[in-house]
Amino acid sequence: MGQIDESTLSARAEPPAVGAAPGAADAAPDGGTADAPDGAAALDAVAARMRAFGALWPAGDGVAVFNRVYLTVTGELGRRAGEGGAGDRRDVTALAVRFAQRYVAAVDAVGAGGRAPACWRPLFAYRRHPGVRPLQFALAGINAHVGHDLALAVVDTCRALGCGPSRLEGGFERVGEVLVLLEERIREELVPGPDLLEVADPLTHLLGCWSLDRARDGAWLAARSLWQLGRAPGPWGPELAEEFTERLDRSVGLVGRMLLTPLGRQSSGSSTGAISS
Repeated sequence: MGQIDESTLSARAEPPAVGAAPGAADAAPDGGTADAPDGAAALDAVAARMRAFGALWPAGDGVAVFNRVYLTVTGELGRRAGEGGAGDRRDVTALAVRFAQRYVAAVDAVGAGGRAPACWRPLFAYRRHPGVRPLQFALAGINAHVGHDLALAVVDTCRALGCGPSRLEGGFERVGEVLVLLEERIREELVPGPDLLEVADPLTHLLGCWSLDRARDGAWLAARSLWQLGRAPGPWGPELAEEFTERLDRSVGLVGRMLLTPLGRQSSGSSTGAISS
């Protein structure tokens, strides 16, 4: 049987206060980075952390598979953030930094013996399972990052910049363009060739069950909903925002666990998820 850390799966995260009303402390207790520094240097620092992670993990490690494919598009993330006028560059970079740092925060939490958000736990728990294929690891990572982290990063950025989500819509689209590149790299590098990927292969079914477009749409809707809940008068708004955030985290984690259903070893083709940078 593969190695699975069930404690990682069953641990219960504290409900984050991402939907807190404006004026609340910017630090997000769920590993968010509402007060993160902005600018190209901050994006470079995230990329440096990811390279350091990659040097520590074996090539077949499931988190390493996602880390490598994510690292290949971080340069493009910085380039897209540098486009447009000064205000646009500031907004896009602020969002991009907070988005990327949520992944880094999840890795740091696990490395320190703590708990990652529920959306990331399946990937960390199954990272060494021999029956899970590299493509599944990559999909589980992008599922957690887009389905959960992106929505919360939008809210973090709004709180830091003192604006609503509508101002960040253009930045959200630019980050989304980089995510399309990320999905393309996953398919180019990790999807077996047509001679290996048969119609009856369970991997074909998994690949068709998850959609980046739907995940992005859901993240934008979640961000707008959390923002409105956090600004609602009275105590019920922030309370509902906390519950919404926790349920979002857990529902994305459930999808991740299904994406990581062990399918058995591949008889041939890519088995390590090696990705050129």
